[in-house]
Order: sequence, then structure tokens, then C-alpha cells
Amino acid sequence: MIKRTLYFGNPAYLGLTNKQLVVRLPEVEKNPELPVEFKRESVAKIPVEDIGAVILDHQQITITQGLLAALLENNTAVIACNDTHHPEGMMLPLDVHHIQQERFRYQIEASVPLKKQLWQQTVSAKIQNQAALLEKTGIDAGRLKTLIGKMKSGDPENLEGQASFFYWGRLFPEELNFIRKRDGNPPNNLLNYGYAILRAITARSLTGSGLLPTLGIHHSNKYNAFCLADDIMEPYRPFVDEIVLEIVNGGTDYDELTTDLKKRLLGICTVDVCFDKDHSPLMVAMQRTTASLAQCFEGERKKIIYPELK
Repeated sequence: MIKRTLYFGNPAYLGLTNKQLVVRLPEVEKNPELPVEFKRESVAKIPVEDIGAVILDHQQITITQGLLAALLENNTAVIACNDTHHPEGMMLPLDVHHIQQERFRYQIEASVPLKKQLWQQTVSAKIQNQAALLEKTGIDAGRLKTLIGKMKSGDPENLEGQASFFYWGRLFPEELNFIRKRDGNPPNNLLNYGYAILRAITARSLTGSGLLPTLGIHHSNKYNAFCLADDIMEPYRPFVDEIVLEIVNGGTDYDELTTDLKKRLLGICTVDVCFDKDHSPLMVAMQRTTASLAQCFEGERKKIIYPELK
């Protein structure tokens, strides 16, 4: 089932009634004497079980404890944005999977060779999707495919970095002189926002598969609470890049991250991705990826399932 992503960018009161997220506008809460017709028009209800992520992007949003508990019980990622409208933090459930403790143990006890092999697969899948996106724009990506063939366990030669240098130097129009930096010039702002949403989707799927998003197979920064999410989202990044590329080539002004641009980037949740001959929305595909990762930790399979960008 495709879960909904809800974005709130205006003042609102969010509560819970009969297992439904209830949205009320501030004027309804402050003016109980308003006509019934106006109240009906100012209230929306969404079943909690249909929600995969909630993005809170206004400093005057009020949310009840009952709703937060219900969202987390449903394995919904709750993302809070700061006053610059960028995702600042995320809430995830503590207990989702029925054999979570056992999966934690397998993940913690995973050998170094296994993690290096999983990282090799992850980087190879990322570079393959980067190459596919370049080819869709008419750019020769033979250099990237050559790097995939040279990839070794753990990527000791940092071929990922070499691939990124080649990729970012050619993806966007030459006149942009684009350099990929988190605090760099646009369209870095679009990439940052899209990746933040992708990170939330990944973390949600990892917890749903009974895994610790903190304990990575490659990323290991002690200040990073989502190392594994940052690992597993890598092959999915080009799907965000493709949306950003469409915005850039479409002539839209993207210097400021407008509500319309955010909506387009939130579309990453439902973008169609491909596994061999099967197609599915990205949020569903991510669940398949994280479930396969759990099986790798348990020794039931040898490869993580990643989608291919077509």
C-alpha cells in the first residue's frame, strides 16, 4: 500500500479523533461561535494508517501527544523543519518489528567482510543509477560504468568519490558551473531538501524492517544518528537528482525553496522505480530494499535489492 506524505506549511492544529489525523485551522479553534458550515470547511481528516510521513514546516503548528503516539505506532516518520524551512529533525518509533531484538543482534554482530561487501553493492548500484541518469540526458557515461567494473569490496580506492566528481561535473547545464556542496549555490537547496525527505523514507523503512538506523555499514560518524539510512539511501539519490534536473531544465526560478517546489520534491515518495521487470513507488521499493538488507545480516541472502533508474 502506498502511504501518504502530508506537508503542513501554515498554522494549524493537528489532533487525533477515531484513529484519524484531524486538521483544524487556528481561526476555528479561537472562534467557537463560527457557523457550522465554516467549521466543516476548515476541518480535514486523514486515517493515520494511510500516512507514511508528516512534515511540519511552520513555527505555529500545534500537534497533540495523542496524535504523535498514534503516528509513531503506525511507523510514520514525523519531520520537523526549522525557521529556514529545512528539515531539522525526525521522530521514529522504538518498537515496530516483531523480532526486532533478534535483528538488532544480527546487525550488531555483522562481520567486517560482510559490511564491506554490502557497501560495494551499494556504491555500485549508486554509480549505475548515476550513469543511467546521465545517459537519459544524452551524456556518455562510459567512465562511470568502467568504475563499476573496478569496484572492490569496501571501495578502498574511493571510486564513489571519483564517480561523483565526474557525475556532478556533467549533470547540470554547463553555464551553472555547479559544485555539489550542502551550503552551495542553487540548485543545492533543492538537492538538500529532496535528500532530507529521502533520508526520512529510508529511516522509516529501516525501523519497519527491525533494523537500527544508527548503525551503518560504511558511515560511522559518532554524531550521526542515521548512519545506516545514509548508507542505504545512496543508490536512491539519483531519483531525487532527476526531479531536480527537471526543475532546473524547466526554467522555474529555484533560488528560493517555494511551496510549489517542495511539493514537487515530495513527489519522490511516489516516483516509479524498477526492479528488473517489476515497478513500484519508491516508498514501497525502499521497504523491499531494507527487508533484503535484514536478510543479508541474517545470512539468508547475499545481495541487497536496489532499484534501477530507467
